[in-house]
Amino acid sequence: MTAYELISKKRDGHELSDEEIAFIIDNFTQDNLPDYQMSAFLMAVFFQGMNDRETMSLTRSMLESGDIVDLNEIPGIKVDKHSTGGVGDKVSIVLAPIVAAAGVPVPMISGRGLGHTGGTLDKLESIPGFRVDYSIAEYKEKIAKIGVCLIGQTPTLVPADKKMYALRDVTATIQAIPLITGSIMSKKLAEGIDALVLDVKTGKGAFMQTYDKSVELAKKLIAVGEQFGKPTIAYITNMNEPLGNKIGNWLEIEECIDALHGHGPEDLMEITHQLSGAMIYLGGKADSIEQGVSISKEIIQSGKAYQKFLEIVDEQNGDMTYIQSPEKYKKAKFISEIKAGQSGYIQSMDALEIGLTSVSLGAGRQKSDDIIDPETGIVLHKKIGRQIDSDETIITIHTNKENVIERAKQRLLKSVRISDAPVNNDRLVIEKLDKNSI
Repeated sequence: MTAYELISKKRDGHELSDEEIAFIIDNFTQDNLPDYQMSAFLMAVFFQGMNDRETMSLTRSMLESGDIVDLNEIPGIKVDKHSTGGVGDKVSIVLAPIVAAAGVPVPMISGRGLGHTGGTLDKLESIPGFRVDYSIAEYKEKIAKIGVCLIGQTPTLVPADKKMYALRDVTATIQAIPLITGSIMSKKLAEGIDALVLDVKTGKGAFMQTYDKSVELAKKLIAVGEQFGKPTIAYITNMNEPLGNKIGNWLEIEECIDALHGHGPEDLMEITHQLSGAMIYLGGKADSIEQGVSISKEIIQSGKAYQKFLEIVDEQNGDMTYIQSPEKYKKAKFISEIKAGQSGYIQSMDALEIGLTSVSLGAGRQKSDDIIDPETGIVLHKKIGRQIDSDETIITIHTNKENVIERAKQRLLKSVRISDAPVNNDRLVIEKLDKNSI
């Protein structure tokens, strides 16, 4: 077979065999397939899609392109969580210590910011000294020692995904559901999990902006997880407004510290407890998800989650004094308030626009080699449904780039709509899906 034959076959809407998919992935990983042919293949998949068997085969070929971690020597059911990405989504940083404190080992390999969405690794690295670049051997040692480790993808784990993702990012093929499924599940399966909880975002600030597409993606992810023998639960959650009140790397760590002390924003804690509860249930430490949610809340209230977070920071070389005294952290040079300008009720907040504005302030990357400024970001003082007076501060921006302030203010004011009548909030957790749903 040749790459030309397989590209044209998929372009014309035909089904590829397991061997044909493996041929494409193996040759691309080994640098035997040029970028221009792989780009053509990715675009063919984007337009023609893949059925369940092809998606499963794609995931398996990507998974087998590198090392697969074996955590069998570590007692317990290993459970991870994955989010499809959103604005202000810092759930992993609160959830990981909760679940580990409940006695469920958490092997968590996370990603960096992408486009308007923030990345767990970038947020953790805003903690001075915090390391995410451990080897697989060190990763296993830390999970065995404290029950959790949060690292980035290593060069030997799913190298096919790293190469494919770089091309998808520049060929407008990011949102192809089979490619998203292969990318997410190959990495999760490679990290040594026994079960998985998924947070599939939907709405303006998500990559899947429609409910139907989010459900389609969730079902594909669950199907692959279950076929690999990994119990998988997915939640469809609302991303029409940012999650929590802070957007930006250190600002979000501050909010995580508040959450671990029991003072987190309601929306952040609702999703965190729901996902943590599902993980605790899958990890065999609760008889139901509801009981898992209760355990999650108790672990926050008792202080066990905060103590486990201190363990994580210490074990991963972070400076704990900034966690114990976050006010010590250096502030951005320019902190500017935005007034509402009119009285009423917040009707909507454009999460996508708010996320993109945070990137322009320095909190994300506009090019792959940009350096993130951990001090910068956005604080939302009111969320959808809340009443506000015209002279109240609605948003505060933090940046070290004076020349972007006025433009950022204009964008943020346009991103918030205020109405005269009270507004009801949309449901945050929209739907739960599992193997029975597919």
